[in-house]
Amino acid sequence: MDHVSGEIVAYYTHRYREDLRLTARPQARLERTRTLELLREALPAPPARILDVGGGTGEYARALVTLGYRVRLLDLVPAHVAQARAGRPAVDADVADARSLPEDDDGYDATLLLGPLYHLPHRADRCRALAEARRVTRPGGRVLAAAISRFAGPLDFAATGRLDDRMVEEATVLLTDGRNDPRIGFTHAYFHRVEELVDEFRTAGLVDLTVDGIEGPAWIAAEAAADGSMAETVFTAALRLARVYRAEPALVAASAHLLARGTVPDRASDIGRGEPDLLP
Repeated sequence: MDHVSGEIVAYYTHRYREDLRLTARPQARLERTRTLELLREALPAPPARILDVGGGTGEYARALVTLGYRVRLLDLVPAHVAQARAGRPAVDADVADARSLPEDDDGYDATLLLGPLYHLPHRADRCRALAEARRVTRPGGRVLAAAISRFAGPLDFAATGRLDDRMVEEATVLLTDGRNDPRIGFTHAYFHRVEELVDEFRTAGLVDLTVDGIEGPAWIAAEAAADGSMAETVFTAALRLARVYRAEPALVAASAHLLARGTVPDRASDIGRGEPDLLP
């Protein structure tokens, strides 16, 4: 395990409760609701086989198992894997790195990467993780990957009254460098522009690409209203707008998270193509 991966494992083991994340804040509630809606739309019908790479403590995996899917979860953090196995319903789970999956070729109908891409600061590693997802997914199957928007952090700090001079400086840096400064509070991460995410999917050999904004443009309003009397009214409005503007090019990047999807091409279309270019 490399140094960055080790620090990420330590962060999620000792400093952060991933199992509580999706219910903690309006943004997280929007993320969970909309991600599940988008997954139901994009995934083949149950009992399709789904590989959940970087699936954390199994929150999405359990929801999919409940719907009738056959789900296997892989995560870099041993504590997450233990929680996924111990939950109800229990999830088939093991420790693994998204860049080197211990799975056979073409073994799944769809593969999810709802966390790995934003914890891989280098483009070559992100492309490698996507290429691995493509490898283990059957031709015609879907690969879906989440990314954090380049603008999510500064927008969040502004909405919650925490935008100080340091964060303004960080926002300026992020315009050209998507790597998060772990000294601010979060661990090592990369924040995407939409076009970068599309390029990484193409580099990994995936086709028929689309990118949705998960939380929609009004998630910051829901965060700002979280402690007021209008909290649920604003949350409901934000959710409705997230559905309306999900794929509007001018607004996709205003979401905190992006969800890209691509299709694994038929093997015949790969003849002469060679391996995906994984150079940074």
